[in-house]
Amino acid sequence: MQRPILALSDLTEAEVIAAYQVEDRSVPHLRSNFVTSLDGAMEIEGKSKALSGPSDQEIFGKLRMLSDVVLVGAGTVRIEGYRPLRLTAARRAWRIEHGLAENPTLAIVSSRLDLDPKAPFLAEAPVRPIVFTHPASPAAAREALEAVADVVVCGRAGVDLHAVVGTLVERGLPQVLTEGGPHLQGALTEADLIDEMCLSLAPILAGPGSGRITAGPTATATRSYVLRSALAGDDGFLFFRYLRTDRVGEA
Repeated sequence: MQRPILALSDLTEAEVIAAYQVEDRSVPHLRSNFVTSLDGAMEIEGKSKALSGPSDQEIFGKLRMLSDVVLVGAGTVRIEGYRPLRLTAARRAWRIEHGLAENPTLAIVSSRLDLDPKAPFLAEAPVRPIVFTHPASPAAAREALEAVADVVVCGRAGVDLHAVVGTLVERGLPQVLTEGGPHLQGALTEADLIDEMCLSLAPILAGPGSGRITAGPTATATRSYVLRSALAGDDGFLFFRYLRTDRVGEA
């Protein structure tokens, strides 16, 4: 079915939120969110924030508001300079009104545990973060991080992402939003865990040099998605929401 592109300025706050709501929050659902340039760049000078704009930040904030947990790779929290995952007062109020925790939980996937326990996104987090790693990660780093986060070992030689998602569901966090980076996106794709892809298209030509929003080994199979909604910001951004073909009736 062809879907019209709706202007964000023509929609109410509730209508924009409804465009990204899932039908049943109790059903585990992993949503991935990325921004790219017109020519496919995922960053400028190493950071995706350089591609963002006001309407992209608005959608970005709403997706966090709708999630139980934000799942991200350790490299991304370092490179992008993550802050404590604390929503605005209005979004916290919306969550409380709808029976959700005041803020979503931050979950970090890390093989090397190259994370500073004193970093604000850990030490000042409003909700105790979760760090997922594997048995071969440095024991000393694990012990240091346990002062500020729940450190969960999943897998053997590497982090088992199926176990990560299963653990989040067991903890009552079935609505998962992943913000990358590319290697986590590639691993989630390979594990066939991405139920939904939200793509922000920035009205920018970034030129050569940037990688794609996904990285890692070549996937063994492609995945098919269908367009659920398309929105447009007054600043030229386009926002596409795609669902896996076998998940369309669930969200």
